[in-house]
Amino acid sequence: MSRESPWETPSGGGLAGWDTYERLARVATTATPRTRSGSLDRYFEISARGSTVRRELRGGLVTFVTMAYIVVLNPLIIGTVPDADGRLLGIERVAGVTALVASVMTILMGVVGKMPLALATGLGLNAFVAFGVATRMSWADAMGLVVLEGLIITVLVLTGFRTAVFRAVPAQLKTAIAVGIGLFIALIGLVDGGIVRRTSAGVVPVQLGAGGSLRGWPVLVFVIGLLITSVLVARRVRGAILLGIAAATVLAVVVQAAAHPGPAVGPGGKPNPTGWQLTVPSWPGNPVGLPNLSLVGNFSLFGGFARIGVLAALLIVFTLLLADFFDTVGTVVGVSAEAGLLDENGQVPCSSTRSPPLPAAPPAPPRPPPTSRAQPESRTAPAPGLPASSPARCSRWRCSSPRSCRWCRPRRRPRRW
Repeated sequence: MSRESPWETPSGGGLAGWDTYERLARVATTATPRTRSGSLDRYFEISARGSTVRRELRGGLVTFVTMAYIVVLNPLIIGTVPDADGRLLGIERVAGVTALVASVMTILMGVVGKMPLALATGLGLNAFVAFGVATRMSWADAMGLVVLEGLIITVLVLTGFRTAVFRAVPAQLKTAIAVGIGLFIALIGLVDGGIVRRTSAGVVPVQLGAGGSLRGWPVLVFVIGLLITSVLVARRVRGAILLGIAAATVLAVVVQAAAHPGPAVGPGGKPNPTGWQLTVPSWPGNPVGLPNLSLVGNFSLFGGFARIGVLAALLIVFTLLLADFFDTVGTVVGVSAEAGLLDENGQVPCSSTRSPPLPAAPPAPPRPPPTSRAQPESRTAPAPGLPASSPARCSRWRCSSPRSCRWCRPRRRPRRW
């Protein structure tokens, strides 16, 4: 009486789906290799997001360089506009608190929120506060209204109302807000590069270049820097944006030292159409120094109510709240989509509800011994939910939802007949 092999079916065929299971186990092992991750990697879930420590450091440096302009531009808007009492905050003091707030909030976002997002002062609200709020009250009263708006946002976040509204906004509207913010920042870059100029009619009407023509060394530096960055990005060079910024910076310093274009506004307010719009590039004489943080805590929480009335102050707070809310929605969605942080529904997952990393694939059992019986040709039945011809790995460059992806999710062990 011959004993049947445990790897065979009663009909004489081999284990149904064996080759399919072995192939899936090999694919899963290839897609999620077991690596020795340190405490830093496990805490920030770097490998779980498909990244590395070196890539995160490079991305953080690029993000810092691309966002450093706010440390210069925000003081030029906030620090140079007098309030209703004729007082100026000053560029140096505004630059110090701008850098302090950006650094503290970015560190909290990374350490507490565990999200690779950087936070800094936004463009748009600072101009509204400077020209629409501070001209009717003191700077301390205006900043008090901004602090009050921030406290209301905090309450909405803690109660979950902001998350509910965020998820209720259609994805198309979120994308449109992100596109609008991107176009606004691009317009600022074109104005600072000299491509777009203001006309004598006012601030809003603009024109191409100075008098309808592009001329001047700053315009040439802008075009060369944009061309270098575009070529590097198109060729998928690592750190393309950082290399483009570095090349344009070095070229600007050399051009200023050789040609001396000077600032766009010369001594005595004399205009210089071919000068630098934002700042004159030069090597800093003292690159290291202590910041001026005297503006920290300089606000009056309810001073604006006594200055312009309760109703007008509430309308300003509501305006700041509405603009800040949807500005954040568009920015977060746009940045998260580019970083591959959105889930399958297009939402930004919270750190508390984020999916855990994929489990390691189970080891494949040993290959069954050869038998004398003839094996049927159709012995590789596809696994449930998997087509007959499947690729060797996920076809997406970076899978944003590995647990729901039909190629990346773990498979069940085939049933033994």
